[in-house]
Amino acid sequence: MLTRRHIRVKVLQSLYAMHQSDRPDLEKQEKFLVYSMEQMQQLQVLLLQMLVELRNQAESYLEKSKAKHLATQEEKNPSRAFVDNQLLTVLGESEALADYLKKHKLNYWKQDDEYVAILFKNLRKTDWYRDYLLEDEHNFKQDREFVVRVYKQIVAVDDKLYDYLEDKRLTWLDDYPLVNTSLVRALGKMNAQNIDELVVPAQYKSEDDKEFALSLLRKTILNDDKLTGIIDGKTPNWDKERIAEIDMLILKMGIAEFLYFPSIPVRATINEYLEIAKEYSTPKSSLFVNGILDKLVKDFTADGSLNKIGRGLQ
Repeated sequence: MLTRRHIRVKVLQSLYAMHQSDRPDLEKQEKFLVYSMEQMQQLQVLLLQMLVELRNQAESYLEKSKAKHLATQEEKNPSRAFVDNQLLTVLGESEALADYLKKHKLNYWKQDDEYVAILFKNLRKTDWYRDYLLEDEHNFKQDREFVVRVYKQIVAVDDKLYDYLEDKRLTWLDDYPLVNTSLVRALGKMNAQNIDELVVPAQYKSEDDKEFALSLLRKTILNDDKLTGIIDGKTPNWDKERIAEIDMLILKMGIAEFLYFPSIPVRATINEYLEIAKEYSTPKSSLFVNGILDKLVKDFTADGSLNKIGRGLQ
């Protein structure tokens, strides 16, 4: 689920938190890093649960409409197409989903059901929802495609939900785009047989990714003086105070990858940190970071410090 770029962002966040702390603590930051990466999994399951709660909201809405004193014929005999959606039905019956929610105490939509109500109201306003209710029959594939559309056009784009999630856990702010992509991909693969395998995504593509994250954090922190000295030697015309703190951390992470991760190609390292600088630092940061890292690669290659293996020099 986590990409290497997102892992690097998580490490950057941990380094920044440590630099802002009055009492830097490596062990504490390692725990924060692992916790932060685990939160992505919880966010995806929570958003998956939102779809089930939308179905439950629809069922409650139908029952209330039927109970009206002057209910219309349509309200007395409403379409149950969305309530009986086959994908949402198997999601609602998934033991893996229920167990995960219980274990991690993710009962947000019970406590804050107004957000579910808002999303369901937005859904009912769309023409395509009304058209779906009018169709006589749906197979599993059609129901699945409809759920994907609900997620992409109603849930994922809702600003109020986005703000709510940001308030709940700050780390989810950066996770949201990646989780949305991962969740849409998972929904598109789900069927009645594989549902329990897909509701809880794997945190990492491999255990190597978790070890990479912790190792990058440790190498950057434990070699801070050396990395700072290397940067100072390549920025003689720059006052340290003029270099953005995020840029300094990005440079240190990049240099750490050059020196201590022989299997990672230098071009991959540079490209990753250029993109991170564009997103998380100043408008000119990517040019600055690119210039310094390019210069260092040439110097490290010349003095033999760049000990890359395999495709490392490509």
